[in-house]
Amino acid sequence: MGAEWDGLRAEVRKTIDGLVASGRETGVQVAAYLDGRAIVEAEAGVSDPDTGRPLTGDMPIWSVSTGKGLTSTVAHVLAEQGRLDYDLRLAEVWPEFARHGKEGITLRHVLTHTAGVPTLPADTTVEDFTDWDRMCAIIADTEPIAPPGELKAYHAWTFGWLVGETVRRVTGRRISQVLAEEVAGPLGVAGELFLGVPAADLDRIAPVRDGNLSALFDQVAATLPNFDRVAPPGVRPGAEVGRRRDFLAADVPATGTMTARAVARMFAALIGGVDGVRLISPRRLREVVTPAAPGPEWVFGQEATWGLGYAVEPDGAFGASGSGGSIAYAYPELGLTVAATKTRLSVGDGDPMEELRTRIRDAVAARSPRPATDVEAG
Repeated sequence: MGAEWDGLRAEVRKTIDGLVASGRETGVQVAAYLDGRAIVEAEAGVSDPDTGRPLTGDMPIWSVSTGKGLTSTVAHVLAEQGRLDYDLRLAEVWPEFARHGKEGITLRHVLTHTAGVPTLPADTTVEDFTDWDRMCAIIADTEPIAPPGELKAYHAWTFGWLVGETVRRVTGRRISQVLAEEVAGPLGVAGELFLGVPAADLDRIAPVRDGNLSALFDQVAATLPNFDRVAPPGVRPGAEVGRRRDFLAADVPATGTMTARAVARMFAALIGGVDGVRLISPRRLREVVTPAAPGPEWVFGQEATWGLGYAVEPDGAFGASGSGGSIAYAYPELGLTVAATKTRLSVGDGDPMEELRTRIRDAVAARSPRPATDVEAG
């Protein structure tokens, strides 16, 4: 890490140390890559207050929907290899999925959250989640809430099985295995980037704890009529779910378990080379980050913009964030990626990880202008 970023690193360190000292956070990891090289790698606090074990940079943390960034990346890597097409109709490789008029749903619809299949049965349990075949059977038998492409609805949980079963049918491998072999392994972060966590790695996970996330979910469910349809009470994506070893070990690829440095490295390999590894071509990157049609989203009722699997932001970033505060984003025009993971799932009163992302982005943007990037260049 270059000395020119010493000031930024000191600022990040001071901030996360202060968050932990104040009690606002328990354990935090932050990482940033610029042009394929780490400029920030910092962690603070403990991995588990019950034991006092310090949080280190190589301890993965369940990071809720930031895991959708991992799942989307698997799809793009397979597309880059010519093994998957965004316009593939899921029913072509998953015939059972065609039930109830779903035969026209494509992978592109899934990645843009317009497949029309975001809902789960009200009595869905975590035990159901640990049974891949059961969940795929439930989704195959689901009636869509709208024709494909007509309604933007966040597929909070179903996104993972829709992409993951398509990957399994095409490759014959679980999506967690494809992530390990095609993404994490080549990038040298095989022990830090997971969908389903191998049994041998479960004791390395820093357990999450609830801050105020569960209370927020209660409020949201009481005010938004569609929330419980996509995240039923028994499987709301909070600490009660994310601390369970059986859940962490299962493939539930709408969420993921990761270190900040590993996911920052993965996004760096999407926008450029990292130690000779580039995951997708510049041409595919441009397609991936092109926003789908703007408009309000069905679950939360707010404007939401997705490219192919990643959120696309007005400041030029694309990536994913998770309930409770984890983030992973890339700024192609800056050559920058920023990620943060944390063990206390909390929201409100500002967002310290987003504030850190903005500070790091602004510090890099303040440097001398850069030439046209892969995304900007024709």
